Formats: sequence, structure tokens, C-alpha cells
Amino acid sequence: MALSITHIHQEHTVTPGNSLCKYADDTYVIILAANAHSRVSEIDNVEAWAHHNNLHLNRQKCVEVLFTSSRTRHAVQPPPPLPDIARVSSLKILGVTVSSRLSVANHVQNVISSCARTLHALRMLRAHGLCDVALQTVYRAVVVARLLYAASARFTTAADRQRIEGFLCRGVRAGYRRADEPTAAGRAGRRLG
Repeated sequence: MALSITHIHQEHTVTPGNSLCKYADDTYVIILAANAHSRVSEIDNVEAWAHHNNLHLNRQKCVEVLFTSSRTRHAVQPPPPLPDIARVSSLKILGVTVSSRLSVANHVQNVISSCARTLHALRMLRAHGLCDVALQTVYRAVVVARLLYAASARFTTAADRQRIEGFLCRGVRAGYRRADEPTAAGRAGRRLG
């Protein structure tokens, strides 16, 4: 089953079966593969709504992602691309990058890379005399918070969660985190594997 999500700003859908998810100023139109024919009418509806409200739909900011399951045995023929709407392979939703295969592996890798840069900054702060209690507080506020948010993403795999746990162990070895603190899996309310 393929799923098309077009990232736009609007209030309602035209075709029954399509749905909207609204977060702050972003709206995601979710269209099942069976309703792929309605993509143009949904965009036109958004454009009409924008015009009616003295707004302008910036199609350059609209993107389309075709979500497919990695478990699908047969390839689904994708619908033709929409004019003026970019088709992308991943989409950032609430700060989490989700690929067209419903994977967050790239997001987890990017978060871990960002946290590694934070560890370097913490080493610099330690070298300049910041006490261990303050370093641990910064580590929890920045690194652990980012990693827990990444671990709580719906489509994380056991391998993603193990990479997060491995990074948290680096923090223990560096003295930024106590070994007896709960793991990311424990805090996220799930077990690894």
C-alpha cells in the first residue's frame, strides 16, 4: 500500500478517505493510494481556500512523499509527479525526518552526529573549568533530550535504539552521565529489541 502525503497549508479535504493532520502552521494531507487521482483537486482546493482568505499558496514550499512499506513484496506503480510540487524521499514531521520507506534511521544518524558535536563542546567546557555537575546538567538537557526524542519516534527499529543506547554509554564513559540513570529505552517506555 502506498501513501501520498502532500505538505501544505489548508483546513479541509475534497475527497472522502483523505485526511488532514495539522501541527502548528503545517498541514499534512494524507491520501491513500486508491485516492491518488485526487491529488490535483486537493491542491486546487487548498489554493482556492488560500485565495478566499487573502493568502497565497507557495507551491515551492509544498512537497509530496510517496510512503511505501519496506515489507511490500510487489512494487506499486507510483502516480505521475504533480506539476509545481516537488516529490521528495523524506519529510520532517514534528522535527523527525521520516523516509518514504517509513524509516527514521537517517534521522537517528543525524541526531547522533549532532550530539557528538555537543560532546566535543562539553569537552571544551570541561577544559575551561566547568564543574562536572554543570556538565552533567547540560548533557541531560541537550544530548539526552535529543536522543530520547529520537528514540520515541514511532518507526525506530531495534538497531536505531541500540545506536542511541551506545551513544548514551559514551556519555557515561566520559563522565557526563551516571551509569545508574535509566536507559533511553526505559525512559521511552519500551525495551530494546
